[in-house]
This record gives sequence, structure tokens and C-alpha cells, in this order.
Amino acid sequence: MYQAYPLYKIVLRRVLVVLVGLLALPVMLLLEDRARFYSYLHRIWCKTSTKPVWLAQSEATAGIHW
Repeated sequence: MYQAYPLYKIVLRRVLVVLVGLLALPVMLLLEDRARFYSYLHRIWCKTSTKPVWLAQSEATAGIHW
């Protein structure tokens, strides 16, 4: 149902996201639209996670019975 990414790809993408976020921090502190930029970085971070966010959340709530 979802593509399983190798560990090296997950680690590489997350290291790049952290580096870009840290390098952009001085500029982003001066801009008003920094939330959109960091939201984009968060989407990139989650894109190669071990499971899609929607799948992980649905499995986490599957144990809740009303």
C-alpha cells in the first residue's frame, strides 16, 4: 500500500531537512511567512518516514473503542 524506503534514504533526507532549516533560520526570523517554509520542511521530513502519517495515525487510533 505504501512504498518502504531504505534506511539510508530516510536518514539522508532528514539530515538535509535539518541542515536547510538551520541555514535558513537567520533569514526566516526576519520574514513573516516562515510558517509555510517550515511546514514544507516538515512535509519533506515525513515523506520518507517508515510509514505514512495517515497510516500510523489510523493504526494508533484503531485500539480506541467507544
